[in-house]
Amino acid sequence: MKFICPLLVVENIEKSRVFYETVMLQKVKFDFGENIVFEGDFAIHQKEHFSKLIDIEKINISTKSNNSELYFEEDALDDFISRLNKADVIYVHNLKEQPWGQRVIRFYDPDMHIIEVGETMEAVAQRFLSKGLNVKDTAERISMPVDFVEQVKCKI
Repeated sequence: MKFICPLLVVENIEKSRVFYETVMLQKVKFDFGENIVFEGDFAIHQKEHFSKLIDIEKINISTKSNNSELYFEEDALDDFISRLNKADVIYVHNLKEQPWGQRVIRFYDPDMHIIEVGETMEAVAQRFLSKGLNVKDTAERISMPVDFVEQVKCKI
């Protein structure tokens, strides 16, 4: 068996498509009308069509369940947040630092699905190295192997 992709049910597929293309910078891989697959290997599906496929009334398809999220990583997190601040989004929380040092932000897409965008772990390692931490201390701080941090340091 092969897992293909997560699928989010959306009320307005065009509005969601624009959000994922313009705010999240995702490219459409396939557009089947009621179902759009993005190159990031997730899909959005029009709620009305989806309810017919699974034989469940639209009213029984819940929104804002807060029990899952789509997770993205971004090297230039501050640039992304500048773009995000221009979009009409509701934040789950503003930028915060996780215990392992990664900065993340969470917000809702137009259908109240949680989106998390975090720094790549390479960017996290670079940030700590640039603050003067050595390789060993950086690896310990960000919960990554020393080899990983050494590879990041070689790219700086």
